[in-house]
Amino acid sequence: MNQKTEIRDAILTRQRFLITSHAKPDGDSIGSQLAMAYALEALGKDVRLVNADPAPLHYMEFPGLDRIEIGRSVERTDVDAVIVMESGDLKRTGVEGLDGRFTINIDHHQGNTFYGNLNWVDESAAACGEMVFDLIEALGVPLTIEIATHVYLAILTDTGSFHYANITPKTFDICRRLVAAGVNPGAMARRVFDQNSFGKLRLIGALLAEMDLLADGRLAVMYLNDDIMNATGTTYNDTEGLINLPLTAREIQAVVFFKLGADGDIHVSMRSKYDVDVRSIAARHGGGGHKNAAGFKLKGPLAAVRDDILRELDAAIAIGVQSRP
Repeated sequence: MNQKTEIRDAILTRQRFLITSHAKPDGDSIGSQLAMAYALEALGKDVRLVNADPAPLHYMEFPGLDRIEIGRSVERTDVDAVIVMESGDLKRTGVEGLDGRFTINIDHHQGNTFYGNLNWVDESAAACGEMVFDLIEALGVPLTIEIATHVYLAILTDTGSFHYANITPKTFDICRRLVAAGVNPGAMARRVFDQNSFGKLRLIGALLAEMDLLADGRLAVMYLNDDIMNATGTTYNDTEGLINLPLTAREIQAVVFFKLGADGDIHVSMRSKYDVDVRSIAARHGGGGHKNAAGFKLKGPLAAVRDDILRELDAAIAIGVQSRP
């Protein structure tokens, strides 16, 4: 019996579910959670959704977002199973009180710690949403417009709008079926990528104006702190997707985005092109992700860690460029 079948059977024999994902959720985690929630409810199951942090504001128009509870702990124990979407370990959810529950771990990232009672980790999947699509199909749930919308959201965002190397023919086959179920790709793209506020436009200008170019112009370095956000009237939610902007320049092979929190933590996000592997850098610092999109968190000050990270990125770029045909 394979992992998907085991999870299907575990779901069919249980009634009450709590679904969560990693802290600071993105389109894949949100889409995967809600697609799964709609599928479970189609089977007559009871579903509760809990995340440590709210979704970015431009996702709030999608169906079901208002159902997600925001909290750093859960105290109620009246669930038969916890389903965790794309979180490498239980702590990464940011939600306390999940320990000791029957846990189903569904993820597509390298470095997953297999913390669940049932673990399905498929590193070949372009998005966790692809795996959720397969599971919903195995459960025999019809593909409603709500389910299709959220699976498409998951795939659209986690492939960087179909930019990343993790895309396979299966990705497009699933998307074909989602469109056949009623998803409008043009409308979805506008809802996800064309929802900037004026403050976010000001933030883009401020970040690009202060951006450093290193490694002969192949590495872009961006910085964010509270002063910049206050000056532009933005929040951390407005930073989603900004790291990808420098990659639109032909010469730039990798981007690192240092976000300095008021608590002294430094959130380090990295993106890259082609064979430049940033996931291995994140893994060395206790983080994770994909070859072309990864991140981790460190304690500051920035000056104490910045140069080492930049050297690692420089080396990754050199190796990645050499391996290109």
